[in-house]
Amino acid sequence: MVRVSPHPLDDALADLAIAQHGVVALAQLRALGFSERAVRGRVGRRRLYGLHEGVYAFGRPDLNPRGRWLAAVLACGHGAVLSYASAAALWELRRTSQAAIDVTIQGASGRRRSEIRIHRSRTLAPDEVTTLDAIPCTTVARTLVDLADVLPHRKLERALEQADVLRLLDAKALERSLSRARGRHGAPALRVIVAQALADPTASITRSELEELFLSLCRAEGIPRPRVNQQIALPDGSAIEVDFHWPTQRLVVETDGHAYHRTRQAFERDRKRDQRLQLAGWRPVRFTWWQIARDPNQVASTTLALLNR
Repeated sequence: MVRVSPHPLDDALADLAIAQHGVVALAQLRALGFSERAVRGRVGRRRLYGLHEGVYAFGRPDLNPRGRWLAAVLACGHGAVLSYASAAALWELRRTSQAAIDVTIQGASGRRRSEIRIHRSRTLAPDEVTTLDAIPCTTVARTLVDLADVLPHRKLERALEQADVLRLLDAKALERSLSRARGRHGAPALRVIVAQALADPTASITRSELEELFLSLCRAEGIPRPRVNQQIALPDGSAIEVDFHWPTQRLVVETDGHAYHRTRQAFERDRKRDQRLQLAGWRPVRFTWWQIARDPNQVASTTLALLNR
């Protein structure tokens, strides 16, 4: 955006618009010190372009999706949040091609807005609202509950799976949102999907028990016994303790239980460990609790194939 300041307030306007994907609300302009006349003047000079009543684009009328989403939220007033399919797109749970933007407001009243699909809620709790990339929106948990009312079963499953893949799925938050969703027609289907997705026959398994399960699999399938819970020396003088390794084949196997490695920090730490091992000439591979408990044949065949390379 071109920063030309014929008026001392224009720099503040530009800064606000840059922080908000190119959009500003009339209430925000007033807070900056703009009068109604000053706003009209900038509209006339094409510094501001009307999008919705009381919402403007700064500098140019064409916006990216985030700009359009935030403009819709600002148009619906205080407490409005992006929701349903639009929030799912913001969280990258699924794409949306619909023209209308979904916005939830609290209470039973609210003006209709063109190009905005308004949802009214009496049960939107404070812990179901957040801000992502400067856009007020429903949390992932509440977004999934909302999607359950409008998506078919398989598409809802995929949205939940994507939330898990992106490490956005908070099982406790989802349970809280579901507990508030009694009476909503999509809630039972989502409860079934969540139960299936989070079903964990080894939920109480300890790390040593998961490792023993892998060792039992090795014995049953004739896989040479690995070294267990030993450190591997690295060229830089440091060492990394790994679950299993075969020194001759330079193969490392790590077993990830459902209760482990679930935070973003742990996920990143594990990948850095793997990269350091790879740089030292080792071949790290990870098996999850689900693979070991539910698909042992695949785990065994993969391990044998790697050992024979």
